[in-house]
Amino acid sequence: MFKNFFSKQVSLLSYLIRWTLISIPVAVAIGSMVALFLWLLNWAIHFRFAHTWLLYLLPAAGVVIHLLYKWYGQSAERGNNLIIDEIHEPGAGVPKRMAPLILVTTVITHLFGGSAGREGTAVQIGGSLANLFGSWFKLNEADKKVVLTAGVAAGFGAVFGTPLTGAIFALEVIAIGRIQYNALLPCLIAGLVADVTVSAWGVHHTPYHIGVVNTGQQFYGHKIPVSFLLLGKVIVASAFFGLASYAFAKAVHLVKNLSLKWIKVNWLIPACGGLVIILLTYILGKPDYLSLGVDAEYPGAVTIVSAFQHGGAHLFSWFWKLVYTSVTLGTGFKGGEVTPLFYIGATMGNTLAELMNAPVSLFAALGFIAVFAGATNTPLACTLMGIELFGGEYAIFFAVACFTAYFFSGEGGIYSAQRIAEPKPGSDKDKTNHFKRIFNKYRL
Repeated sequence: MFKNFFSKQVSLLSYLIRWTLISIPVAVAIGSMVALFLWLLNWAIHFRFAHTWLLYLLPAAGVVIHLLYKWYGQSAERGNNLIIDEIHEPGAGVPKRMAPLILVTTVITHLFGGSAGREGTAVQIGGSLANLFGSWFKLNEADKKVVLTAGVAAGFGAVFGTPLTGAIFALEVIAIGRIQYNALLPCLIAGLVADVTVSAWGVHHTPYHIGVVNTGQQFYGHKIPVSFLLLGKVIVASAFFGLASYAFAKAVHLVKNLSLKWIKVNWLIPACGGLVIILLTYILGKPDYLSLGVDAEYPGAVTIVSAFQHGGAHLFSWFWKLVYTSVTLGTGFKGGEVTPLFYIGATMGNTLAELMNAPVSLFAALGFIAVFAGATNTPLACTLMGIELFGGEYAIFFAVACFTAYFFSGEGGIYSAQRIAEPKPGSDKDKTNHFKRIFNKYRL
C-alpha cells in the first residue's frame, strides 16, 4: 500500500518538474515578445497622437495588411480560432509566421487609427511560440495540446498583467461550460512567468481603481455585507452588459459577411473599412473611438480610464466604440477584441451608473469585465480578472456581473471555434437536452 502511494508521489513529482522545465522557457519567450509588442504598440499610438494625419492613410494600411496575409499568412489568417481548433484536434499546426505577422499587422492597425485590441495578438504570439517549442521538445500530441494551452495563458496573462486570469481563461475559453484541469499547472506557471518577464523588461500596465463604495446595509438591526438594492442594480446592469456582448459578436460577423457579399474585390474591403472609420471620425468630430481607447489623445477625451469617473463617458460612447471596432475587425484589420470590449463595458457601466444612481467606478469596473465575460464565454476567468485588477473587496459583485452577462450574451461569442460542452441555461440546446432527459426518464 505504502509502496504504491510512494510510487504515485514520485510520478506526480516527476510530472511537476517536467512541466515546470517545459513551461518556463516557453513563457519567457512569450513574455519577451509580448513586452516588445506592448512597447511597439505604445509607440505607434502616441506617434499617431502627434501626427493625426496618419488616420487618412488607414485605407492604404488596410490594403497592406490584406496583402501581407495573402502573400505570407496562409492559415494564420484564422488567428485565435486556429489555436483553439489545434487544441481540440491537432492538425496542420500553428504556423511559425503567425507571431511576427500578427505583431506587425496589429501595430500597423493602431499606427493608423484602427479600433482594435491587443489580446488577439498576445494569444496568437503565445500559441505560435508554444507550438514552436513543442516541436523543438518533440512533444507528443497530448502534450502539444497542453503546451498550446499554456501558450495562450502566457500571452493573455502577460498582455494584461493578470497571470491567474490568463491561466483560467486558457482553460475556460476552449469549450463553453467545461474546464479541463490537466493543463492547469503549466498554465499557472506560464502565466506567472510571462507576466514577470514583461515587468522585467520595464513594460508596465495601466492601473484602474474603484473608489470607496459602501456595499453593505442594515437588515433588521444587523449589518450585512451586501446591499440588496445595489445587488439588484448590478444584476439589471449586467443583463445589459450581456446584451452588449451579444451585439458586439453579431456586429463583427455582420460587417464581415456584408463586406464579402457586396465588395467583390477583396483588397477593397479593408480600404472601404478605413474610409468608413475616417468618415465616422469626421462626423463625430473627435478621435475618441480610434485605437485602444486607454490613453487620452487630448484632455477630456473619453477613455477606459475616464469611464471610472463621473462624467467620464457620454451616453452613447459604448455604442460608437462597438461600431468602430466592428468595422475595423470586420473588414480585415488586425488586433484583438478584448480591450475594445473593456471600453464598451466601462463606458456603458458609467452611463448605467448615472442613470441608476449607482457607484460610477464600481459599475465601470463591472462593465469592464462583464462585457468581456459575455463575449468570450469565460465568466470565471473574468471574475478573477476583476479581483486581480481591482482587488477582492467587491468579488461577489464581480461574480454576479460576469455570470449574469454570460447568461444574457446568447449561445455564441467572438470565437467561432469555441465548442459547447455544456449549453447555457435557457438556450435552444439546453431545452433540447432537457426534453431528451424527460423522454429518456419516462420512455418504456
